[in-house]
Amino acid sequence: MQIRLDNLERSYGKVHAVDGISLFVPQNRIFGIIGRSGAGKSTLVRLMSLLETPDSGQVLYDDRRVDNLTKQDLIAQRRKIGMIFQNFNLFSSRTAGQNIAYPMEICGYQKSQIETRVQELLNLVGLEDRNDAPISTLSGGQKQRVAIARALACKPEVLFCDEATSALDPQTTKSILELIKDIQKKMNLTVVMITHQMEVVRDACDFVAVLDNGRIVEEGTVKELFAHPKTDVSKDFLSHLTTVDADRSSMVFWSNVPGRYTLRFAGATADSPVISELARQYGVVFNIRGGGIQHVGGDDFGTLICDISGDPQAVKVSIEKLKENNIVVEEANA
Repeated sequence: MQIRLDNLERSYGKVHAVDGISLFVPQNRIFGIIGRSGAGKSTLVRLMSLLETPDSGQVLYDDRRVDNLTKQDLIAQRRKIGMIFQNFNLFSSRTAGQNIAYPMEICGYQKSQIETRVQELLNLVGLEDRNDAPISTLSGGQKQRVAIARALACKPEVLFCDEATSALDPQTTKSILELIKDIQKKMNLTVVMITHQMEVVRDACDFVAVLDNGRIVEEGTVKELFAHPKTDVSKDFLSHLTTVDADRSSMVFWSNVPGRYTLRFAGATADSPVISELARQYGVVFNIRGGGIQHVGGDDFGTLICDISGDPQAVKVSIEKLKENNIVVEEANA
């Protein structure tokens, strides 16, 4: 299923939570929507998932408008949507298997169908032996796996994940993201991930839209965002990246003083000794304050926070040489 938003507006009193958002989410891909707290993420996902109606604008699924459906048609459409939340929203009075069964009971599945489907989903999320486990006995990661299985119970066409990993520790977050990616490929799902964590976008998403004050300020592929962030919001998210997998990606900062320059390397450039060559050739000094390499979609993206000092003309030439080598140079307060 593909999703298209056309000039969505939603206000709560004087708060303009969603302000003229137009967006296209391609089918069978993982699409991330990232923003700070209060940016409008939760409101946007509620509009996209038909839990709320926009004040104006349109929501279209496969070019069919769905925000103005009749009550009966809306219920039918919602059954094609899976939702995963930050706090799991599981029934403590039900076992893991019974939680997964619940939406199928509501939809009128036969008991034999439910039992078969529950076991299929438990196998899918790696909880084969936890059918009868009380929810209170499960870890946070296991609870989220049950929530994922429940969201998939009625074979949805789109899966919405609203801050699905923000309550989990880094290692569990990594395993849940890997699970979602695996499920997306196996089931050809469209997945929309709402998050405030750039690590989630980096490690799971194909496309991303950056939300700020109820508006989309930047969108494109995740690789494009890492290589050429265009807005201060995106640059700020990238500057605070940590790592979910310390063996593969890391950002290390060994100075509390912000560097004047941020250098961004993409692809093969991330492995080239460009800086040492420039320092030797032009006599400039690179005072490195932080940096690291991120792995995004199979490519390496390097980030270096530094100061560059020396003869002003040599510094200017060095910066131009960096750009000639396809290195993005961002100057603070430039």
